[in-house]
Amino acid sequence: MGITLFERVARGMNLTPAGEMLLARARPIIADIREAASLFREPLTGSICVGFPDDYDDGILESILIEFSRSHPSVQVLARSGCTSGYAAAVGTGELDIAVCSGLDDPGGEALDVEQVVWVARKERSWSKEEAVPLAILDRPCYWRDLPVQALDAVGRKHRVAFQSSSFTGLQAALRAGLAIGVLPKSCLCEDLDVLSERDGFPSLPSSRRSILVSAHATEQLTGAMAEAIRNACLE
Repeated sequence: MGITLFERVARGMNLTPAGEMLLARARPIIADIREAASLFREPLTGSICVGFPDDYDDGILESILIEFSRSHPSVQVLARSGCTSGYAAAVGTGELDIAVCSGLDDPGGEALDVEQVVWVARKERSWSKEEAVPLAILDRPCYWRDLPVQALDAVGRKHRVAFQSSSFTGLQAALRAGLAIGVLPKSCLCEDLDVLSERDGFPSLPSSRRSILVSAHATEQLTGAMAEAIRNACLE
């Protein structure tokens, strides 16, 4: 086609913008071919245990589970959604067959996507730059808890904890209610929330990286099918 699809980087190869465009078109074509081929294959059976980050957009998680269950109705799925800090160890021991891990650093495995992390607050809620920032944070040992505190400390802005929750659902509820300010992946924004920027006195934030980790103890056909469903849902 006369275009460059890949570029070499320190850890291997990345897709160019042209490669990303082609990938989006290629995935459904490949999915159609695989669906046709499945007519002549024995259906997958057995069980698979999979871990998802709870910072996923609900629509992505729903798409993954719907696609997999429709394509492989004879497979029993045990899905877990929560903090991913322990997922790598669980994959290593075989407690999880496959997991999507997220973090500010490269979590290893197969790179899935990179998403911007943003400051958010309820729309039309005014915040004074002089007052201590009321923070909504996660009450668990992970970067989502530490990131907002560290970012504000780095620029010398006062803050206080106004809300703590062990789940993203509770965190989002506090932000929508206007109780506090917090950080979320950009995909988790809803119409009730606004993004705050440096003009509002909030420093820029790093991106979150997600990867697929697969256990060496798992059945390759099952984890391969689940990985495919995860990739397809993220592309959509």
